[in-house]
Amino acid sequence: MDRTAELVARPATRAIAYDPANRPRSLHVRAARVLEDNWTGSSTVPSRGLYPHQWSWDSAFIAIGLRHLSPLRAQRELETLLDAQWGDGRIPHIVFNPSVPLDAYFPSPDFWRSSTAGRAAGAPRTVQTSGIVQPPVHALAAWLVHRADPGLSRQRGFLARVYPRLASWHRYLLHRRDLGGGGLASVVHPWEQGMDNSPCWDAPLARVVPAPARSFRRADLDHGAAEDRPTDLDYGRYVRLATDYRDRGYADGEAGGRVGGYSDGEAGGRVGGFAVEDPSFNALLIASEHALAGIARELGATGTARHARAERLTGVLVDRLWDPARGMFFCRDVRGGGLIPERSVSGLIPLLLPTLPRDITDALVRTARGPHFSLGDTTRLVPSYDLLGEAFDPHRYWRGPAWFNTGWLLERGLRTHGERQLADGLRQSVLELADSSGFAEYVDPYTGAACGTTDFGWTAALTLDLLHGEPSWDTYGTSTTEIKGGDRG
Repeated sequence: MDRTAELVARPATRAIAYDPANRPRSLHVRAARVLEDNWTGSSTVPSRGLYPHQWSWDSAFIAIGLRHLSPLRAQRELETLLDAQWGDGRIPHIVFNPSVPLDAYFPSPDFWRSSTAGRAAGAPRTVQTSGIVQPPVHALAAWLVHRADPGLSRQRGFLARVYPRLASWHRYLLHRRDLGGGGLASVVHPWEQGMDNSPCWDAPLARVVPAPARSFRRADLDHGAAEDRPTDLDYGRYVRLATDYRDRGYADGEAGGRVGGYSDGEAGGRVGGFAVEDPSFNALLIASEHALAGIARELGATGTARHARAERLTGVLVDRLWDPARGMFFCRDVRGGGLIPERSVSGLIPLLLPTLPRDITDALVRTARGPHFSLGDTTRLVPSYDLLGEAFDPHRYWRGPAWFNTGWLLERGLRTHGERQLADGLRQSVLELADSSGFAEYVDPYTGAACGTTDFGWTAALTLDLLHGEPSWDTYGTSTTEIKGGDRG
């Protein structure tokens, strides 16, 4: 039996019926084939054309789906990524495949110059990476991968090997990236948050003088329509931020004292800093802290301290980013000093957290179902941006289209807080649209029409997870009552 046949034939565990009849088997086979076709031998690319390297949070989501096909390969997916971790703890957002031509993707390894520009931060010398990061889904992924086959995981010492690296990654974010001094991690580039082109970044980016258009070539336009991608102006600002960060040796500021790599005085005299506390990025960090507690417990510790830290960070998230009048979380512009008044799907993702107060989870559900996102009403999947916002565009990258990873996160969050009917409906929509769109990168939130590239890695992987995952899925391997140490009230 060849490798593709082995993966697609692997019996699914905890299979859940999916209507119409006989589609689950077909969907399983086609999703597994996408992951096999995107496999490089050591990791999985998001797509063969547009994204030909290993991406950080993509690999975490892909591992979550791969656990239903091959727990061993899911472990290797994460191990390959962690092999590229920097000495200061950061996990880079791209690990470059040296066999891919430099002009296949921009910014390429010769732009980032990780092994030289990042030497002081402990960049690896044997592999080329970017110098920025992506959302910390990795500990959550590692914990779910372990639980898919605990025997294999223990035999290989999987958790014992990845735990110190994941703990170092969290230390980096909670200390080196606490640029606002309030306890949350900041992103210093829109690409770090993962929702690259969100209108949430428009105001902070307006301070950034773009790099000249002649100084870079956009390889992304070779694979996608210009009207679906970021504008040249925004892309120039992305390049400027990345260039300046590289030229400072990828140095992060001390907590509270520096913003986006510049001191307050420096920022005013140069291109301007970018530092944003994002609710989704921090919610995923908190969720992964809970997962690290599960890993610690598996390794013989109690995990109590990590659960306590996660609960404390949940409180900080509420204090700094929650807006009760508008019923959702908002990004905070660390340099500008206030919340950014743009409604993004990022502000709903904290629903994933098990110890959010009930009044906040109820408000988030109302907001998700209300006119700004219309979940369960006029949209098939949750849009990435406010349906009523001036910048809304149903096709342009992260400015309105719906993404499958955010749908997966919200489905998990709804289920965590007992919103079973809404979660079931969202799960059904994810499966139907992944099926009909050819595992699209993202879709029109109203029609479900495919946008971006197809045969996208995390779309296929998360389809498998929703297709075969347990409906009463428990993210953290323990009850909410145990995490919180009492009744949810």
